[in-house]
Amino acid sequence: MAGWGSEFRTRVEPLVLTTRPVRVLRDADRGAVEELLDADPVAGVFVAARVGSHGISRWRLGAQLWGYTLDGVVCGLCYSGANLVPLTTEPEAVRAFADVAREQGRVCSSIVGPDKAVLPLWDDLMRDWGPPREVRASQPLLATAVMPDVAPDPWVRRADMRDFDALLPACIAMYTEEIGVSPVEWDGGIAYRARVAELVRAGRSYLRMENGQVVFKAELGAVSSRVAQVQGVWVHPDRRGTGVATAAMAAVVADTLRTVAPIVSLYVNDFNHAARTVYQRCGFAQVGTFATVLF
Repeated sequence: MAGWGSEFRTRVEPLVLTTRPVRVLRDADRGAVEELLDADPVAGVFVAARVGSHGISRWRLGAQLWGYTLDGVVCGLCYSGANLVPLTTEPEAVRAFADVAREQGRVCSSIVGPDKAVLPLWDDLMRDWGPPREVRASQPLLATAVMPDVAPDPWVRRADMRDFDALLPACIAMYTEEIGVSPVEWDGGIAYRARVAELVRAGRSYLRMENGQVVFKAELGAVSSRVAQVQGVWVHPDRRGTGVATAAMAAVVADTLRTVAPIVSLYVNDFNHAARTVYQRCGFAQVGTFATVLF
C-alpha cells in the first residue's frame, strides 16, 4: 500500500499568489473547506485530518491550503506541503493549481490524490518539474463500514512505546519497500523516528509480535471525524503467504470501526494482488482510484 509520502522531508516556502482565481485559504474559510471535504470524506481524509488537527492557517498547518474560487465561492482545494494533494476534477481548477505549483517550484516529495486530479495536474507540470522517480497511475481506493467476516487475530494490539525499538525496523523496511528510498537517509532518521513515535503515542499503531519480533504492523496514518485511513501495512517476509495478514488486518479494521471512526479506508497499488485479496477478504470495496507521482 502506498503511503502519503514523506511529510517529514520538506518544508513549505511562502507563496505570493497572482490575481488568478486561486488563493491561500485562512481559518475564516473553514466552513467552505469542511463542506468540500465532506462531499468525499474518503478521498479527502488526509486533508480533513490535517485541518481538523491544525486548522487552515499555514503557520499551524505547516503547509498551504489553496482554494480555487468562482464568483468568490471556494469550489476546489489543493493541499501544498510535503505532499501536493489536489482535490478537484474540474479542468480549470486543475490548470490553475498547476500554474500556482509551477510558480512556487516543487517543494513536495509526491503528488497524491484522486487519479482524475493528479494525472492531469502532472501532465501540466511534468515539463517544468522534470522526470519523477515513478508514476503509479492506478491505485484502487478502498473503504469499509462493516465488521469483517474474517475472525480477527487476537494477538494484534495497539503498540506502545515499549515496542518502539522492535517496531522501528519494521516501519523502515515497509517504507523502503513501498516508496523505494529509505526514510532515514535524509536526516539520519530523526524526523521519521519522531513520526513513528507520534503514531504510537496517539494509539494509532498496530502490531503483532512473535518471539520479540514484529511480524505484522499497520498504522492509522490519517484520521478525521468520519474516516480512518490505514497505511504502512507490512508483514515480515518470513510470514508472507501464511495467512497472517488477513486475520491481522481484520483485527485492525474491527478495532478501528469500534473505537476510532465509522469508515476505514486505504489505497493500494493495482499490481499488489496479494494485498488486494487480503483487503477484499476483510470487507473492503473500491470507492475510487488514486494516483501517486513520486519524486
